[in-house]
Amino acid sequence: MILNNSLKLIKKKIRHFYFNSNLYNKKITPNSIGSIEYQPSPSLLDCLIKYEKKKITIENYSLNKIWDNPNLKKKDRQNLNSFFWLFSLNLKSSKKDTQKVINQWINTNGRYNSRNWKIDIIGKRIIAWISNSRLTYEDGSIDYKDKFNGIIKKQINHLVNEIESSELINDKIIGCAAIILSGLSYSQNNNYLNTGLNLLKKLAKYSLDNDGFPKSRNIRQLSFYLKYFILIREWFKESQNEIPDFVDENIYYLGQAYAFTWQNNKIDFLFNGNHQANNHNFDLYLKRLGYNFKNQSNELGGYAVLNNKKNSLIMDIGSSPNTKFSSNYQAGALSFEIISNGKKLISNCGYFQNINHPLNEVSKSSAVHSTLIIDDKSSCSFNNLTGKKSKIYQGLRILKKKIVFEKNYWKINASHDGYLKFNGIIHDREIEFYPEQFKFIGHDKIISNRGIKNLKFEIRFHLEPNIRIMKTQDGKSILIDLDGEGWKFSSENSMLNIENGLYFGEKNSFSDNQNIFISGMTNEENQTIRWEITKL
Repeated sequence: MILNNSLKLIKKKIRHFYFNSNLYNKKITPNSIGSIEYQPSPSLLDCLIKYEKKKITIENYSLNKIWDNPNLKKKDRQNLNSFFWLFSLNLKSSKKDTQKVINQWINTNGRYNSRNWKIDIIGKRIIAWISNSRLTYEDGSIDYKDKFNGIIKKQINHLVNEIESSELINDKIIGCAAIILSGLSYSQNNNYLNTGLNLLKKLAKYSLDNDGFPKSRNIRQLSFYLKYFILIREWFKESQNEIPDFVDENIYYLGQAYAFTWQNNKIDFLFNGNHQANNHNFDLYLKRLGYNFKNQSNELGGYAVLNNKKNSLIMDIGSSPNTKFSSNYQAGALSFEIISNGKKLISNCGYFQNINHPLNEVSKSSAVHSTLIIDDKSSCSFNNLTGKKSKIYQGLRILKKKIVFEKNYWKINASHDGYLKFNGIIHDREIEFYPEQFKFIGHDKIISNRGIKNLKFEIRFHLEPNIRIMKTQDGKSILIDLDGEGWKFSSENSMLNIENGLYFGEKNSFSDNQNIFISGMTNEENQTIRWEITKL
């Protein structure tokens, strides 16, 4: 292990020295400059840029100090160097001043540097520069245009060399998009276009399953993929180039998955790295461009979703992903959510995305999901790497699953082996729903494989922060006020309690919430904990 780490450190230093050398600078400097032929519409980026953006003018920036401010935070510096802020510029902004800012950037960053030449930052910067070429390029001097075109191609050459070495799939997608856009805009160099398409095709095959769902099982990543594939397709369409078949094919499958996870309910499911994204603006974007996705399946990507007009039952019935796709995975096997009339009755707690915050690890635990926890441990184990996203080192498998979906009777049944190796326990969960009675009945079975006893278990049922609950006087039930809807939670022969917790539904923030939990101790025999949630 020490030897491997030493070799990695040496290799990293050699790469750093090489990238900063005159030899590498000469290698990526283009032999021919060319000029932009296709100028994409900035509005095609509406799926990636916030719709309601405050328009600013270039004069809002201190042009002489913008690139050498030592007090900029890392995130602010990255946002500045990505140039996505160009999409917020008023079209009446000065072309001269905009081009002056870019010229200043080129003078400061014209050679590779590790801070501002990261894969995702380069990709965004190239997309922003070319997409806003009416400000960044038009009416520029011949010398400026040559400088602009040259630095575009120089950055693309670096992307082509280094994109496959990146560990982050989303960064690779952004980089592929930038390479493809450069190939469409500088059509005199078809190598960029072919290279970008081949990389994108390879990446999709590597990271999407046979149904077009990300192997990470990350719903947020699914939307990210769909946005970039549609953006790329629209570039081909607008530039009057033939749309590659694999782009259309991936949009079809990603669109079906998007309908399954979002459009059928219009509520974010809080599983495996997801938080509240609010895709309503993206839906408007899709409608404007004529995309219409439908999916009436009950299972996809390791999730079961059963719907009628008033209620939805969603459950995680998928195995944990391969380690290399698990950086945003949460140990919520067999966790579930219930939606009633567009409101979450039972929820998971969401995901704290910032990897440098201790709450990131907390939000990956089974305890923040509506599922079973054994011995205060999660159903999966994660490694902890300083400054990097933790990944699975001990995963789980789904052992069985069954879905029944009839007009008057629903059932989801599944089991997993996440507690088998260390605790000798298999968790089997069955949830039934009787639509006419508005009644959910759950059976959580703790199946003892090796006769291990006296282990603490808890079954948690999390609630959104705005929901009020109260235990009845006899202590046998808990009343739930769901914005005027009354529900009752009960569990015979079980100890019911209410506990305060944390909710991570909003990106990188937390708030207080409550959860109902059933607790007890395991014994040598198999145990079944029965619970009900009934509308009053």
